[in-house]
Amino acid sequence: MGRRGRNPAGLTRPSLRTQATSTNDPPRLAKPARPRPRKSPQRLSALAIRTEVVEHPEVFTVEEMMPHIQHLKGAHSKNLFLKDKKKKGYWLVTVLHDRQINLNDLAKQLGVGSGNLRFADETAMLEKLKVGQGCATPLALFCDDGDVKFVLDSAFLDGGHEKVYFHPMTNAATMGLSPEDFLTFVKKTGHDPIILNFD
Repeated sequence: MGRRGRNPAGLTRPSLRTQATSTNDPPRLAKPARPRPRKSPQRLSALAIRTEVVEHPEVFTVEEMMPHIQHLKGAHSKNLFLKDKKKKGYWLVTVLHDRQINLNDLAKQLGVGSGNLRFADETAMLEKLKVGQGCATPLALFCDDGDVKFVLDSAFLDGGHEKVYFHPMTNAATMGLSPEDFLTFVKKTGHDPIILNFD
């Protein structure tokens, strides 16, 4: 997550809301930093996915985010939106929040060659995922037209977590759902995740 117009941590107390989404009861999310697609709640509702939403000040780094959500048990995420310099393809990489990722090593794992991965700019993220800086999230994959490959840390699926947490198209909230429901959602977007072990 990049840094832009940050709000200091700890200004407000997070509010917690648990709900079973349905077509008649879409999730109520925090007001986003910029306009977001309206379809994300409907996609979750259509799959009858149960979600937990925590609203907090806008955050642009993991360090800013964690004080607001560290009380939530489960796997918290860090999301990297990357570009392949040679093939001009895009990658959304979702790992545990405390992972340290070496882009050269990751490029080798993905078979794109050392030195060929770099961070994509905000314009590309707005075009491909319809979210801006600080809001990268796999919950935006339904906006992709097939240009973005999704890489997922295997710890989200085999770590025994009751819930996994991501931004719901806005960096002023965090949404939790079960690993099984998350994987269902990702596959319904037409993406077959590339699952890597980062341990």
